[in-house]
Amino acid sequence: MREFVVEADGGSRGNPGPAGYGAVVSDAATGETLAEAAEYIGVATNNVAEYRGLLAGLRAARALDPEARVHVRMDSKLVVEQMTGRWKIKHPAMKPLAAEAATVFPPDRVTYEWIPRERNTHADRLANEAMDAGKRGEQWSPSESCADLHTPSAAPAAPAPEGPPGDAAAGAARVRAVPASAGGAAAPGEPGPGQRPAAGGAAATGGAAPAARGRSTDDASGAGPDTEPGVRAGDSEAADGEGGRAAEGRSSGSGGPAPTDQARGSRAAEPRATGVRAAGASGEGPAAEGLGRPAGSAPADADRRAAQAVATPSSGWAPADMGAPATFVLLRHGETPLTPQKRFSGSGGSDPSLSGIGREQAEKVAAALARRGTVQAVVASPLARTRETARIVAARLGLDVAVEEGLRETDFGAWEGLTFGEVRERYPEDLDAWLASPDAEPTGGGESFAATADRVAEARDKLLAEYRGRTVLLVTHVTPIKMMIRLALGAPPEALFRMELSAASLSAVAYYADGNASVRLFNDTSHLR
Repeated sequence: MREFVVEADGGSRGNPGPAGYGAVVSDAATGETLAEAAEYIGVATNNVAEYRGLLAGLRAARALDPEARVHVRMDSKLVVEQMTGRWKIKHPAMKPLAAEAATVFPPDRVTYEWIPRERNTHADRLANEAMDAGKRGEQWSPSESCADLHTPSAAPAAPAPEGPPGDAAAGAARVRAVPASAGGAAAPGEPGPGQRPAAGGAAATGGAAPAARGRSTDDASGAGPDTEPGVRAGDSEAADGEGGRAAEGRSSGSGGPAPTDQARGSRAAEPRATGVRAAGASGEGPAAEGLGRPAGSAPADADRRAAQAVATPSSGWAPADMGAPATFVLLRHGETPLTPQKRFSGSGGSDPSLSGIGREQAEKVAAALARRGTVQAVVASPLARTRETARIVAARLGLDVAVEEGLRETDFGAWEGLTFGEVRERYPEDLDAWLASPDAEPTGGGESFAATADRVAEARDKLLAEYRGRTVLLVTHVTPIKMMIRLALGAPPEALFRMELSAASLSAVAYYADGNASVRLFNDTSHLR
């Protein structure tokens, strides 16, 4: 099944005011641009223009392959949250557009991701070209579009993955091979391999500031569910960055210029121009969207930067875009009566429920994740403490809870319910063996860490296949979380004893299609303070 990435945007020079949209469809594996769409739509609001861009992008993708899977990337938090069902749609002009967009592809074949505005420059420029054409009383012309020239060309595709996602050693080796195939790294401040000069001879990069345009919301207060929220100070992300636009009359917060072309006597009857360009149209070769940024170009793509960090430090190059990663947000369950006593509590013990403190912790996690708004699914271990934590969080997020057997805690055998000191006193030789070797089992036929690693890796791969390109909350236990972190880092088994993991803490790992994994967060408890 083919996979496409749709990047869409819309803008209004005034709110409402002269508006237009842009959308680009690219191949998820190679980054090759397959189709572009843009239209001047007369006087409309910013959010309506964004929805029109989404609809145009989905239609262009369907024209290429109606059976494809589609991953939508937009810098409109409003559209992403509403299309995923987390926010209600109240605006009468947006309801029919959202309903129509939901029917272009079956819902299970479309995923959504919010991205910062600086990572949406291709669609942004198309929207500005459409608005500029409308201002001149002309139609947007695919043959005259230069939006593609302002995006860097694609880096060579990485070799096909040979190991399971999260195999850090194999993934890093494949990433290291990219510079050789790309023709070497660029010197700081110079164009990377395959970059094309922009107008005026300057090197074009993904960090170039978008053309100025109005980026206001439907409600300048920013407080309603049908408006873009402003960025909240100190609201850090467990997985994908959250953002939003400032209220009307302020800059977008992306570091680009403030809007300079506000509406002057807008006319509802201004000409409408529309067009779609497929790869190779107008005698041009297929344009590709990729990396090849010079060192120091800003702002860099956060996902790609994270993938690059797994490999050797470098400048002037980056691996091929593998599409949106699957991000696992790893939540350790809240406290149980055994937690503060530091007793072994695995799969073979009493299966305790949360304590009162544990339930309070789960509520705080739920509130933090609801504010961030990035979690798209919730999966829990089958044990009582994780299912209870997951139910509290999922209820706040409006999601169901799926159960994955492979996420259960290690079975500690005869050590269940004992403290470390009690185990040292009763089973000193077994404990020494367990600390020395991942193949050693706890007394009484418990589960070795080697067996746990195999089980967790199998569950990880199963979930990656099921939730490709999505952000998923995994509510699990100390050992499975540490194991996923260890495997992602390619660390030795003894690393398990060198990690501190608090109750109700959040960690996160992003998994890429080329086998790389990037640890983004570990043992975050800021939401509990």
